[in-house]
Amino acid sequence: MTKTRYIIFLSFVALATGLLCLQLLRLQIIEQDDAVEVARGNALRTNRIIPARGAIYDRHGTLLVHNEPTYIVTLTPRYFNPDRASLLAKLLGVEDSVVIARLEEAKKWSSFRPSPSFPNVTFEHYSRILENIFRLPGVGQKVSQKRRYLTNTRAAHALGYISEITREELNSNDRYTSEALYRQGDILGKTGVERGYETYLRGIPGSARRIVNVHGLEIRSYRDGQEDVPPRNVYDIHLALDAGVQALAESLLVNKRGAVVALDPADGSIIALVSAPDFHPNIFVQHMDSDAWHELNTSAFKPLYNRATMNRMPPGSTWKPFMALMALSEGLVSESGPESTVYCPGYHPLGRGQFFRCLGVHGHQDVINAIRNSCNTFFFEMARRMDLVAFKQYANAFGFGVTAPMDLFEQTPGLIPDSAYFDARYPAWGVGTTMNLGIGQGDMGVTPLQLARYAAAIGNGGTLHAPHLVAYLENVITGERLESPGISEPIRVPIAADYFDIVREGMRQVMVHGSGQWSQIPGIPTGGKTGTAQAPGNMRDHSVFIMFAPYVNPRIAVAVQCENAGSGSICAAPIASLLAERYLKGALPNSNSVRLRRQRAENAVSFPLLDSADQE
Repeated sequence: MTKTRYIIFLSFVALATGLLCLQLLRLQIIEQDDAVEVARGNALRTNRIIPARGAIYDRHGTLLVHNEPTYIVTLTPRYFNPDRASLLAKLLGVEDSVVIARLEEAKKWSSFRPSPSFPNVTFEHYSRILENIFRLPGVGQKVSQKRRYLTNTRAAHALGYISEITREELNSNDRYTSEALYRQGDILGKTGVERGYETYLRGIPGSARRIVNVHGLEIRSYRDGQEDVPPRNVYDIHLALDAGVQALAESLLVNKRGAVVALDPADGSIIALVSAPDFHPNIFVQHMDSDAWHELNTSAFKPLYNRATMNRMPPGSTWKPFMALMALSEGLVSESGPESTVYCPGYHPLGRGQFFRCLGVHGHQDVINAIRNSCNTFFFEMARRMDLVAFKQYANAFGFGVTAPMDLFEQTPGLIPDSAYFDARYPAWGVGTTMNLGIGQGDMGVTPLQLARYAAAIGNGGTLHAPHLVAYLENVITGERLESPGISEPIRVPIAADYFDIVREGMRQVMVHGSGQWSQIPGIPTGGKTGTAQAPGNMRDHSVFIMFAPYVNPRIAVAVQCENAGSGSICAAPIASLLAERYLKGALPNSNSVRLRRQRAENAVSFPLLDSADQE
């Protein structure tokens, strides 16, 4: 019996030893590589190194956006002891419930990965955490960067803003899905240049491997950092924006709803882009709670709405140079001879005793005088003669009714109607419906960006450039320079150069003898056109103006919309001329002309400021 037990015992020992040997064989030889990785994973942590976001400068090298250090406290749920929540809360100066809530939130992302649960911690609280880190397993810390937008130039809708990436963005099927690039807590450009050039501004994160102990605390670097990978491909951005002109435009739009866009007619680079009312991008740098975000989105001021690229409204009489160009090109009116004029008795007859009024009794009007006098009768007649298909084609050729190829995502194509549109909207429409289009009224809508691009094309003689904010990018490490990546080639508007010369002369006459003469820049001949766009209901009309300067070889083209501010000469024209003068001269001189124009601009307000009909 004893011998039998002995044999059983030896057999059991032999079996256990054999199983142990087999397990050792599997771990040591068969699955050696996998086992090494698992062991290393328990002892090593790979930290992502997010590079400092690229800085943003204006065309003169003035710094507009840079970075400041910020302190972050992380939670790794797997290692954190909930019993230490009170201690952590005390050190951070928050309620215990806040720590518990952040811990639960971190668990939803990952139990094993550090979650940036407390961003933008003050240095005082950060120091307390460092002093007590040995008592807080699962609590980590790191120094990061936060964005800082300088206060002298807001440029909110041009620069855009950044915010923490959302779960929806991480899970979406776009460029933000790469786990190597983005994780929970990362910062993402949401609008403007920050969004359009996110890839260049953010760069590619690096990595650093660290040895950790059983409590998850980092002890030292792994292999003296030989396997660390530095971040790369971060670019600083140099804008075409002129910070001085931008700041002046922002100041002139105080107490107004409206927009300004200024372009260089030679290449389409954006000198200024303002939408008012706006916001300061710095409000997004700190953590924004849901109530604050809701208030910002539902504000009657609509500060997030980019009026410069999305505000669709009739262009008013600023449309008349376009009508003149189309009429000349299509042969609706001739350059000279008996077919070169239209008689204006102060109205345009519609038949059956009906008529459209003009702004005055102008007599015989050719193209130049019709533009100078803003003669409605002349342009009603051009609209009566035009073909609606050709109208839309020419409008599209000038960039109306289509989105511009540019480096801002927030755009609307506007509205240029055709027969299909009128068929759907008006069961019984006729020539009376389309004649309003001749003076930039009725069923049509354009944006300030489109108006500026159109003014630039007239100023340079017919070349339509792609508008762009970025002049070039510069790699922060290598110094490599990229010139406006992705900008489309310019397009020639299919209208003869001679016709542009005629229309340009009409716009020069507007500034010398017409409605723009009070906004003429002393010593600098310019071309311009005022416009008064009808507003819906009983609201005051919108003030609109376009110009280019100087008249010969223009260096700036400006479009201004002032909502519910009256005629174009009251608000929009003085703003545009002040901006052009500031850009061309480098500063505004201390002159009576500047004081009078500034006074006219500042006295004009959008009335009532918070009660305008929504613009699409």
